[in-house]
Amino acid sequence: MKILKQNYSINFDEFKRSSKRIIYVIFHYTGMVSEKKAIERLANRSSKVSCHYFIKRDGTIINMIPDKFVAWHAGLSCWKCHKNLNSRSIGIEIQNSGHTNKYGKFSTKQIKSLLLLSKILKKKYNIKSKNFLGHSDIAPNRKKDPGEKFPWKYLAKHKIGIWYNLPKKYLKFKDIGVSKKNKSLFNLYLKKIGYCQINKKTKYSKSVIKAFQRRFRSKAINGKIDNECLEIAKNLIKRGLN
Repeated sequence: MKILKQNYSINFDEFKRSSKRIIYVIFHYTGMVSEKKAIERLANRSSKVSCHYFIKRDGTIINMIPDKFVAWHAGLSCWKCHKNLNSRSIGIEIQNSGHTNKYGKFSTKQIKSLLLLSKILKKKYNIKSKNFLGHSDIAPNRKKDPGEKFPWKYLAKHKIGIWYNLPKKYLKFKDIGVSKKNKSLFNLYLKKIGYCQINKKTKYSKSVIKAFQRRFRSKAINGKIDNECLEIAKNLIKRGLN
């Protein structure tokens, strides 16, 4: 893994935050075909976006903003009781063309670098495994990144992010609907996991359900609550979300 101390962005809040404020790491993809233009955009004042780290296709990591400053990567966001997560998080952009540009797999070198960087940040700031999140987790009505091809299961094996542990027999229920009572239970599980987009009727929007599926059940992203989703959410809660 190679880290370059260059290509610093000027898009950040000038005050220095305490290291204790850093409790989340948010994963993004650039959503741009050109890696060069993606880096330039993250450093351009007019774009008003940035990140702390950028991971190139070849696995090279560019440190764009020091951790002690607040980068502009999360935007309008929410997780558990926290809103606008920029001030509490570190943002990592991974070069990937995204859903609007023939969304493809992340490279092996990218994931290797991402895992190593995540482990360093986890240890440095004592970040909990459950607090490694995707942009779509914290802004489901606006974002899809890092997307369904992001290797959440693999990273969770190394305690970066969370995953479930269910017998295969429970993973064949995607076509089985759930009762009204169990739909309410699933909504409760989503809230306990951390998803925030909830309305006055305590029902989550279709985009939130899709965000959950995109991360934990990527083979069927339809925004419908089914028994498989229910079992996955239940197991995540049972495992304690550590």
